[in-house]
Amino acid sequence: MTTPLRSISYGGGVQSTALLVLAAQRRIDFPLFLMANVGDDSESPATLRYVEEYARPFAADRGIELVTLDRVKRDGSIETLWQRLTRPGSRSLPIPVRMSNGAPGTRSCTADFKIKVIAKELKRRGATADSPATIGIGISVDEIHRANNRRTEPHEVITYPLLDLGLRRTDCARVIREAGLPVPPKSSCFFCPFHRPETWHDMRREQPEEFAQACALEDLLNERRDELGKDHVYLTRFGRPLREAIPAGVDVLPMLDEADGLCDSGWCMT
Repeated sequence: MTTPLRSISYGGGVQSTALLVLAAQRRIDFPLFLMANVGDDSESPATLRYVEEYARPFAADRGIELVTLDRVKRDGSIETLWQRLTRPGSRSLPIPVRMSNGAPGTRSCTADFKIKVIAKELKRRGATADSPATIGIGISVDEIHRANNRRTEPHEVITYPLLDLGLRRTDCARVIREAGLPVPPKSSCFFCPFHRPETWHDMRREQPEEFAQACALEDLLNERRDELGKDHVYLTRFGRPLREAIPAGVDVLPMLDEADGLCDSGWCMT
């Protein structure tokens, strides 16, 4: 009888990197870490660098399998989230763009580029309804509201190891530092509409090329909306273009927007 799979959904951020350290220390039993890569043109470049420079060597040295997975279409080609958004003639809005009233629209990015990609790999490795895989999600105590009751698929059982251990995000950072690793940046797509204002301000100041790309994406989406006779959408909740909503040379204190939206599934931004 085969041993049921036990895997962490690895995002390259603070919480899931803490889980990597805890697995290396045998404080949790997860020998496999699966990272669904939304695309080298979509994921934060800082996260991708951290994974390759620190997380992957750390895992390999400690006998932990860390696998990066792409979204592969039926014809065998790789699709990235950026490609889906910018494909000529596309009307797709898979990311939670903000509508004119500031509310996030519906999204399919997490399901299509995270959950389904990992599910495909778990099934390939033998996960079934009779022998489901246990999937650990990196949600910490201070973000317990993100541990939702999402309907799980028959091949999986969702668990939250950081909640079981009572660890907060600050505890995760400490665990990482004590293991001799630098604390990673928060993982996400660089153009994610769930970014808090201070994240956008930091990006405009420290990664101006990424900020300019995000502005260009917003422009492209609204050019298409104009052609369809639809209202504009935005990457912030402020109801105006990103380059206007996030002016240069202005800082925002994190506590002013601490409750603003994060992807509530836990599969992103961990």
